Amino acid sequence: MRIIKRKSYYYLQHSFRKEGKVVTREKYLGKIIPKNIEEIRYAFLEECKKADLYKILEKIKKVFSKEWKSYPRSIKEKVKEDIAIAFTYNTNAIEGSAITLEETAELIKHKMAPNKPVSDIEETQAHMKVFLDMLEKKEPLSIPLILRWHKEVFSRTKGDIAGRFRTYLVRVCRYIPPDWQDVKKLMNELIKFYRSSKNKIHPIELAARIHHRFESIHPFGDGNGRIGRLIMNHILWWQGYPMLIVEYKKRSFYYRALQKGEEAFFRYFIRRYLAAHKGLLKRS
Repeated sequence: MRIIKRKSYYYLQHSFRKEGKVVTREKYLGKIIPKNIEEIRYAFLEECKKADLYKILEKIKKVFSKEWKSYPRSIKEKVKEDIAIAFTYNTNAIEGSAITLEETAELIKHKMAPNKPVSDIEETQAHMKVFLDMLEKKEPLSIPLILRWHKEVFSRTKGDIAGRFRTYLVRVCRYIPPDWQDVKKLMNELIKFYRSSKNKIHPIELAARIHHRFESIHPFGDGNGRIGRLIMNHILWWQGYPMLIVEYKKRSFYYRALQKGEEAFFRYFIRRYLAAHKGLLKRS
């Protein structure tokens, strides 16, 4: 509380130590203490935490951008290919593909197909192409783009559903996604949220929230995880941030976070993102 000219003014303050110095942030409450002071206090502390978090994320972006610009073109192409191989292997493995990381690399780099199901081979090749195209072409995130990605990945293996939103009910373990009659409306709302938020919400947070909402809608009969992770990395890449690969060996944490709701998934996403890119932070 501060008293100015015999009038009381109330503030919330949050102090913390940073680099040996005490930093204080405050929020003005008004001339009286609001009844929902605990809610305001919680929200204020969350804002403070996010502000510090986003400074860390900006350091990651800055180092990534500097290092990426320093690469010769031929090295950039090799790095893109290596990322695409790792991403394609993990995202397909999460969905049940039998192709290993080494086999994915052999298939992509040397056109050597492993002795595995033809459908797995074709989806690996198609996904790799879509992912590399996504890195090269800056296209606005839209329903036509999402449908095109799905069609290109699955047209040779699941032609009856490729590039089409589902027209039937589905179940994902114990989770029942929205009725198929609501899918188009929900997807329109998702794209509207993305467009209205991309200049308001931090890109890392936006990528997490869009991914969770997309998976909750579950708009396709199959392939939702792979397309959802493409969308997530499209947002990160075209906002200048390094991408995030959800690792197959850590998929159980990913699934549990998706099941716990959007806020829990956001927290999981941030933890994984910071862990994945801690090397960039060390070089900042």
